[in-house]
Amino acid sequence: MKIKIENATIVNEGRRHTGSVVIENGHIADISDAPTAPHAHCDQTVDATGCFVLPGIIDTHVHFREPGLTAKADIESESRAAAYGGVTSFFDMPNTVPQTTTLEALDEKFTLARQKSHINYSFFFGATNDNADLVPQLDPHRLPGIKLFMGSSTGNMLVDRQEALMQIFEQAPLPVVAHCEDTAIINRNVQHAAAKPDLPIALHQLIRSEEACYASSLLAVSLAKTFGTRLHVAHVSTARELELFGEFSNITAEAVVAHLLFTNRDYQRLGALIKCNPSIKAPADRDALRQALTDGRITTVGTDHAPHLLSDKQGGALKATSGMPMIQFSLVSMLGLVDEGVLTLERLVELMCHNPARLFEVRDRGFLRPGYKADITIVRPNAPWTLTEDLIQSKCHWSPLTGTQFNWRVEHTFCNGLPVYQQGRFNDTVRGEEISFR
Repeated sequence: MKIKIENATIVNEGRRHTGSVVIENGHIADISDAPTAPHAHCDQTVDATGCFVLPGIIDTHVHFREPGLTAKADIESESRAAAYGGVTSFFDMPNTVPQTTTLEALDEKFTLARQKSHINYSFFFGATNDNADLVPQLDPHRLPGIKLFMGSSTGNMLVDRQEALMQIFEQAPLPVVAHCEDTAIINRNVQHAAAKPDLPIALHQLIRSEEACYASSLLAVSLAKTFGTRLHVAHVSTARELELFGEFSNITAEAVVAHLLFTNRDYQRLGALIKCNPSIKAPADRDALRQALTDGRITTVGTDHAPHLLSDKQGGALKATSGMPMIQFSLVSMLGLVDEGVLTLERLVELMCHNPARLFEVRDRGFLRPGYKADITIVRPNAPWTLTEDLIQSKCHWSPLTGTQFNWRVEHTFCNGLPVYQQGRFNDTVRGEEISFR
């Protein structure tokens, strides 16, 4: 299939220009400064007048819940939601059932995604106290990295033995992506709060506290310095943690959309809908994270997309489940921050496309370059719309952003040159590809 995208404003590698893009056989065949592509015959022509053409978004932090938790979400439903939101690739986390902590469980996930995913996919391998011997066996061409829970986690995925931590940091052939919260501090905070079955949701930020985040992140950074490990700290949520980043090229940080949008003042309005781990913090923390988007301390922006049944989100700081669905509206939310002057559109593309590809050494994706895979997102500014429940594609069918008015609209999503989403129409026959690395 050959497709022309014409009259576009192309945003790529720090530059924006009017031009055209030609897609052929799943790849970018040509990028031109001419608004109209000269190719005589194409199967489809997209007039992108007034729109911006971006590389497809790479979300390096999602929980699609399959296998084992498919009442909440599954690979089909969440990859569909991603495509609606302009996301063309995802890296899924290992806390499914079974957990992705064996090579067999990893292979099962790839098989499921090959059958079901509408966009490109890969999976993190989960570290535990007992599987460090498998780490040297991981294929660096097939996986983005190793997920390490250095804080409270489900099942046996909490790695809290110093010997196991040191072995993982010393031997990891891939980047280590760490969830950093100190379990002992969290448990102490629960005991100090009250010996009750539940606590008000506003106390979640005091239980999953700044101290818990900083202590764990400091340990991870110290280990990475000692062993020269490539460390990426997931979902940084505090201003204090940001002090740890920006000096060492092998030590980087991720911000997620929820921590860039919400503060603890929003608990009163949204309650447990915005309960997540690490917790939503104070306005000063959100403001510091926003500033760090442009000063080099934050390297990537993901979603930590984590759907739950709405019934699971009932309760307070101890009972309600943590996590929220964000992937369908992550790009339009970040474009809202562009409108607010928090960052430029060029920087957004760095954080959500280029840097994920660079950091995890993704092959032939993340940039608009001839010969690269044609993962392309087209967005239109000044096209206001309001999020209503009927628009939500995630299987859980709720969002903390319901009722929000967005100023940008995703018009087209191309995955490997195939139009998977076009102006409200979805092509459910499209299947993504396994992502290759290094």
